[in-house]
Amino acid sequence: MRDMAHNPESGGIWPLELDGVVYEVPGKAGAKRLIDGVSLTLAPGALTCVMGPNGAGKSLLLRLIAGLIRPSGGRVSYGGAAEAGKNRIAFVFQRPVLLRRSVGANLDHALKTYGVPRAERPGRIAEFLALGQLAALAGRPARVLSGGEQQRLSMVRALAARPALLLLDEPTTSLDPQATAAIEALIRKVAGEGVKVVLVTHDRDQARRMAGEIVFLHHGRIAEQGGAARFFDQPQSPEAQAYLAGRLLL
Repeated sequence: MRDMAHNPESGGIWPLELDGVVYEVPGKAGAKRLIDGVSLTLAPGALTCVMGPNGAGKSLLLRLIAGLIRPSGGRVSYGGAAEAGKNRIAFVFQRPVLLRRSVGANLDHALKTYGVPRAERPGRIAEFLALGQLAALAGRPARVLSGGEQQRLSMVRALAARPALLLLDEPTTSLDPQATAAIEALIRKVAGEGVKVVLVTHDRDQARRMAGEIVFLHHGRIAEQGGAARFFDQPQSPEAQAYLAGRLLL
């Protein structure tokens, strides 16, 4: 796939930094802190998996990175700037949100939104249909696709923007092993083309297969961060040790 990320190092997004980021929501007893002082640096390279128990703040962290929500405190910066670089980020949600159009029309609409001239769109549509192994389904309504096919369409539609950073929020939840393998193959190809991928997953086997780095959240804080092999074989924090042992984290 040619120049998918348009050379991410020159995209005005790196390093992407979270500095003491806090996210709070109103509560009966006062503000409830869901993200609590997270500092994190993302740069091009190995796939990063975000893991942690339910309610740890994983999906919120992706939304903060993408700029979909604003932090209550701290700062998110893109290449040293507060706003520049957001247009280099693509987000794929756990449940695909697709237009009530054909597979090809979903891609055409995305390309139009991204400002791609009409004359260039057929070639680009063919390119991304091939990437998602969806060419045979180009004329089919998106709503009748299988769950795995819908998720692949959602991913390639996001990639049509040629992002430098792809955020994936549990993209294989509820998919069967064959559909999961197809999504993982697509993720590997995307990462191999220079797109930085950050993947939220509960699937430890998937994280072992895919991740170069683990960011482990607990109660909205980073309890542990580092190489995937060390995380799984020699977890350093009590929280990660308990999580990997299958013990309930409170």
